[in-house]
Amino acid sequence: MKKLLIGALVGGIILFFWQFLSWSILNLHIGNQTYTPNQDEVLKFLGDNLEEGAYYLPTLPEGSSQEENQKFMEEQLGKPWAQVYYHKSMKMNMASNMSRGLFVDFVAMLLLIWVIMKMGNASFSTIFLTSIIMGFVGYLSTTYTFSIWFETKTLPDLIDALVSFGLVGLWLGWWLRRK
Repeated sequence: MKKLLIGALVGGIILFFWQFLSWSILNLHIGNQTYTPNQDEVLKFLGDNLEEGAYYLPTLPEGSSQEENQKFMEEQLGKPWAQVYYHKSMKMNMASNMSRGLFVDFVAMLLLIWVIMKMGNASFSTIFLTSIIMGFVGYLSTTYTFSIWFETKTLPDLIDALVSFGLVGLWLGWWLRRK
């Protein structure tokens, strides 16, 4: 139990620290936060026309027939489209967000260590590769799948998955093999 809890706590902190580096100091995700000098006008327009929520534009209202949908999609080919996540007011609760992030990283590490411990006496390389594979599976099944449909750039997310879980794999490979 001690190996599990300490391994998950340190592993969660490693994940958390990499996420901090990736999003702040290294700024790998700058492409997901591009500036526009028209932001005030765009936000005013959105505020005047949208309720809080997530939007895919253009789309048809719920209940449209399959035929209407097919015709609409054909008409939209080659035209602009957007995804909008609109919020009426910015809330900046850094302590809550960071606490939740660290907690989720800790839980992810508990799950990873549980899988590794089910392998019996796994070698350092098996633990390291299992960790990287888990990060890669998470990337492929969520971020990359999303990018297929919505044409988002995911190289920073791939780097995050491989580096963070590689670092965790190094830690766990050493920690879990200790007597």
